[in-house]
Amino acid sequence: MRRATASVSTVLALGLLVTACGSDEKQLPRVTAAQQCDDTLSPAAAGALESVLGAKEFSEAGDGGLERAVNEVIEDQAVAGRPPGHRPMCRVSNAAGTRYEIRVYFRLYERDDLYDDGTKWSAQGRYLYGMGRETSTDNKTARIFVGCSSERLKGSDKQPTPLEGLLEFDKPVKGAYPANTPATREAYLTVLHSVTLAVVKELGCENNAGLPEKPVFEAKKWRGEQ
Repeated sequence: MRRATASVSTVLALGLLVTACGSDEKQLPRVTAAQQCDDTLSPAAAGALESVLGAKEFSEAGDGGLERAVNEVIEDQAVAGRPPGHRPMCRVSNAAGTRYEIRVYFRLYERDDLYDDGTKWSAQGRYLYGMGRETSTDNKTARIFVGCSSERLKGSDKQPTPLEGLLEFDKPVKGAYPANTPATREAYLTVLHSVTLAVVKELGCENNAGLPEKPVFEAKKWRGEQ
């Protein structure tokens, strides 16, 4: 089972939650948002990342996340049963040492992992959007579910491989999540859409697994809602 239209630029106000000056700030490497997530971020996604984490500079980005994530999807799809978890495709930390992070993961999913099952998720602050098979977000996580048919995924021409992209906002114990506003949700979706689009293109998914070139911010009704 699952683990439980404002402009993106307006989310800059969230930086007040996460901007701080740490004593070890000068010791940390400095890289830009555009260099994060293996260079998979569009200019809009890079700006959204800066806004959510309240920074222009970040801890040093790791290399090879895109290729590793794609290879893990291919390997997991080739074996029976639920595959093991993997480390994040990318994780982005504020260089100020405030311990706020954005993490992005990719994995295969099962039918029960989808949210739109008649549960009143809107009452819990979760919103549904029209991208892929299902896309939803609140102020803690964003998820994009797609089906990928690719020559790199055996049998996916008959049954598209179910692929999930997950973005998590990680905070320290005494920290706070950004406010659950359209700006926050759109920022999350902008980042996750950009990275997921890069992954499905690298996998060679037919029709980019149904993802548009730009994120869709129009909220939809959950099943059973009027």
